[in-house]
Amino acid sequence: MPGRLFLTRDLKEIAAWMGAQTQVLKATPRKNMAPGEEIIVCDAHRRLTLMRWGMIPVGRVNARGRPVMETIINARSETVFDKSAFDGVARALIPVDGWYEWTGDKRKKTAWQITRKDGGLIAFAGITDRWEAPGGPVVNQVAAITCEPSADVRDIHHRMGVILRADQFDTWLSGSEEAASALMKPFADGELAVAEATDVDWTAP
Repeated sequence: MPGRLFLTRDLKEIAAWMGAQTQVLKATPRKNMAPGEEIIVCDAHRRLTLMRWGMIPVGRVNARGRPVMETIINARSETVFDKSAFDGVARALIPVDGWYEWTGDKRKKTAWQITRKDGGLIAFAGITDRWEAPGGPVVNQVAAITCEPSADVRDIHHRMGVILRADQFDTWLSGSEEAASALMKPFADGELAVAEATDVDWTAP
């Protein structure tokens, strides 16, 4: 949807692919990135930086004027530009090698690893915000955008992250809402590989 992420590439490779400068001094290869942790993000100014995965919508309200309480990990493409809870957010890219989903009941879940068939990097469309705690630190935070699944992942989850091609980066980061909305659709069928994840230590980052 995505549920967990992994990224093991060298920073220079990521930066070159995204046409970005990096503000991240060092990145340890990570095979298990969970919500609430810091992940590498390419912001609207084409800078690689670290942000918390999960937006704490302090001060935001829903359509009924009630405070949004839950942490937003993933935002639905169908409403991201319409909900008042997302007013004022910026757009970003989330580079990953792939992500994980699970199927089965609680006691016998199977973990699945999703990657590009050609072995390339994946860029999820994302939105970013800044949480300013009273008298405390400022936290840059990010959420991934989700859409309907492609045929490749339909059997394991009813949603997937919006995956962007390199020639779509500029439009997503700085284009109009209308142009960006046109990009929020499933990745092309036949482009993703799904395999059982058998070599991941889920207790380690």
